[in-house]
Amino acid sequence: MLNFSELGYRISLIDGFDLGRKNRTGTYVIADEDITLVETSASPSVPHILKGLNDIGIALEEITYIILTHIHLDHAGGAGLFLQHCPNAKVIVHPKGARHLEDPTRLIAGAKEVYGEDFDKLFNPILTIPHDKIIVKEDKASLQTSETCTLTFYDTPGHANHHLSIFDPISKGMFSGDTVGVYYRELEQDGIEFYLPSTSPNQFNPEAMLAAADLYESLDVKRIYFGHYGVSDNPKEVYKQLRYWLPIFVEIAETAFKQYETFKEQVAATQTNIFDKVTTQLATLGIMGDHPVFEILRLDLEVSAMGLIDYCAKREKTGHNPIQM
Repeated sequence: MLNFSELGYRISLIDGFDLGRKNRTGTYVIADEDITLVETSASPSVPHILKGLNDIGIALEEITYIILTHIHLDHAGGAGLFLQHCPNAKVIVHPKGARHLEDPTRLIAGAKEVYGEDFDKLFNPILTIPHDKIIVKEDKASLQTSETCTLTFYDTPGHANHHLSIFDPISKGMFSGDTVGVYYRELEQDGIEFYLPSTSPNQFNPEAMLAAADLYESLDVKRIYFGHYGVSDNPKEVYKQLRYWLPIFVEIAETAFKQYETFKEQVAATQTNIFDKVTTQLATLGIMGDHPVFEILRLDLEVSAMGLIDYCAKREKTGHNPIQM
């Protein structure tokens, strides 16, 4: 069975089966003169990526660039392991992410706080990337991958401070990582487009997230290539749902932060109340509680709740005024 899908405009998507799930996290392959990949997912996904490249017919020594939208382990944890298979490739990353690829100690520690005893199963091994294999791209930097294509990089914090979005002029598409949320493909078979913000710890900033969506809109992006998962040809709906849900997420978290004393209680209340809101909304669309999408929603919303409460705590500590949306 082939492990990739053709998306048009010389771009393919390889399913990395992150968390053992189909349509969860993938690797985009841009078949230009300089073959370029976007994301590697976590190390357990690397065998799936290797198979996908073989299915497409791309030799590993042909790969020139591996772009990481950001260094969260579900997007970049497998980069070091994957790079061992690609002798001629270099890894492109945000300036704030580069040192963590060379020394992932802090990255690993942060992920262990979030994922606990599941860390090894989800992410190991995490290998260092040599300094001479890393290319840093600043805001509005470019990368020529063929005579007809120059990719442009944009600094798009909100989900993380070390986040890049990459614009492809041929498809007029943006590789978004987690900048404008998660695309729940599980609902595609029901004819439903559904997107939610990804507010994971510990650099979530709602104002920056909305600014990134504004940037996409100003660039007249026609397609969004999500880290989770796949391509949307309906950017206006993506922005609409992000702008709808993000204030709800923050308001629920603010209430839980004030009502409960411990981080654990605050996260649990935030997750429960957001999940209830999402469940109610999906019910109006005919999606009931036994649908497979709810399993992954519970996981995503737990991690997002952690980021929301972390944000509330930091804002209280610094004395920033409540956000305006």
